[in-house]
Amino acid sequence: QVQLVESGGGLVQPGGSLKLSCAASGSIFSIYAMGWYRQAPGKQRELVARITNTGNTNVVDSVKGRFTISRDNAKNTVYLQMNSLKLEDTAIYYCTAQILLRIGIVDDYWGQGTQVTVSS
Repeated sequence: QVQLVESGGGLVQPGGSLKLSCAASGSIFSIYAMGWYRQAPGKQRELVARITNTGNTNVVDSVKGRFTISRDNAKNTVYLQMNSLKLEDTAIYYCTAQILLRIGIVDDYWGQGTQVTVSS
């Protein structure tokens, strides 16, 4: 059984910062890509940022220069540093991981989501 547990969400004023963490645990052989998605009320879930197991990253244009994704492979953890937060960043943030359970078996897992609210 594999679990992804997120932390770090909360309420912040515009211009503020938050750092999200997501730790994977369980029967994990290896982790390929990890990422963060978000879903705002009334909108579809969208990819925010993604990082491969070799450290290659990509982020959506709307957060470039403000958000940074990183990971600690030894801890099976992915982070999302969010700076200069805007009202439109308000959403539930979900982490995801592409996990190699054993040779030849890969599956995608999702965290339960953490609320980020940007408000004055």
